[in-house]
Amino acid sequence: MYRASEIGLSRTAEFGPFTVIGNGTTVGNDSKISNSVIGEGCSIGSNVLIEGSYIWNKVTIEDGSKIRHAIVCDGVIVKSGAVLEPGVVLSFKVVIGEQFVVPAYSKVSLFQQPTVQDSDEELEYADSSSAVAEISPVSITAGMPDGDVISEAAQTHLGPSEVGNGGVGYIWSVCEGGREEEWRHSVAPIPAEKLAEITQATEDDLELSHQDGNILPPSGELMTNSIDSEDDNHEDSRDDSIYFEKEVEATFLRAVQENIKEDNVILEVNSLRLSYNMTSADCAGAIFYSMMKLAIETPHSSSSELQRNVAKVASTWQKLFKYYLPTLDEEIEVILKFEEICLESGKELSPLFSQILHFLYTKDVIQEEAILSWASEKEGADEADKIFVKQSESLIQWLKNAPEEESEEEE
Repeated sequence: MYRASEIGLSRTAEFGPFTVIGNGTTVGNDSKISNSVIGEGCSIGSNVLIEGSYIWNKVTIEDGSKIRHAIVCDGVIVKSGAVLEPGVVLSFKVVIGEQFVVPAYSKVSLFQQPTVQDSDEELEYADSSSAVAEISPVSITAGMPDGDVISEAAQTHLGPSEVGNGGVGYIWSVCEGGREEEWRHSVAPIPAEKLAEITQATEDDLELSHQDGNILPPSGELMTNSIDSEDDNHEDSRDDSIYFEKEVEATFLRAVQENIKEDNVILEVNSLRLSYNMTSADCAGAIFYSMMKLAIETPHSSSSELQRNVAKVASTWQKLFKYYLPTLDEEIEVILKFEEICLESGKELSPLFSQILHFLYTKDVIQEEAILSWASEKEGADEADKIFVKQSESLIQWLKNAPEEESEEEE
């Protein structure tokens, strides 16, 4: 979760993952917010539930309200006990009455919905006698995001049949047959019945493709296409990895230059990870590459100075790096990445491989088990692949003997 400064949060409020709270926002007792973005200057009461939603600026959500997978624009007021079902969009300055339930996928605005016109030109030039519905007696200022006042006429114009008692707004209707497609354009999760339909359709398509494959005669052309497709997928994956690594490097360098906190860098890297569909190991490798590149590009005149650069960078960003090493597998991948760097882009680091690996071990970044597993995996490799294992032989032997020495001391 990311929280801006100058916010007021109750100690009993609960915040789930992937949540952002903007400046000047207050959250009352026992409210629960998860997977949501809350803008600036919002007032959220007690016992409020917000899930998977985007709440813009200066929004008031009173006690006991429930909002799931909705978009709420600036200046909206959701009165106590109101419920926004998944897919709802509330436009600027709308007021939802107490205990009112806004149906799923509804769009609510301060303005009445224009009726269907034969053409855009008719809609543009329609006069008061045309089929365009008149605008309700709401001031234009009230309909804009910067407006501060909703006219009294607007507040009294709507009854409970629209958006609840004391509410202000019109629920726009969906054209005939349109509601069936609303879920496609919503922030709400795909409805269970639609998901079942999609899954069934996919299974049917796969079954048909298998049947078609069985009746097709063996063909070299078919096999060639399959191989070409696999090659294309491999190239796409390779390109994604390169772009991802560059994005992470740019993010890391900006964090160094602007002194950005590690927690915020983690948020940015996580967003890149989701965008490129990468793993923790990919993130760790990209961050390690960025750290080593920074150490190399930092002025130095000897190997010892370069080693000090590496130690300084690794110590400064240890928390960020360690975040993406949840298991031994990721640690082993980083060692393999280090080998790759030393052989390709960072050959200047090659003579320092074992010293840097030992340093990472002493900083509890790389565990003993990861180093020994890496060495074990290299036992059957070609001699060319054992360069850094041989360079680290003394470290590996020391790690192997360390448990024996500890047990002897205990005896």
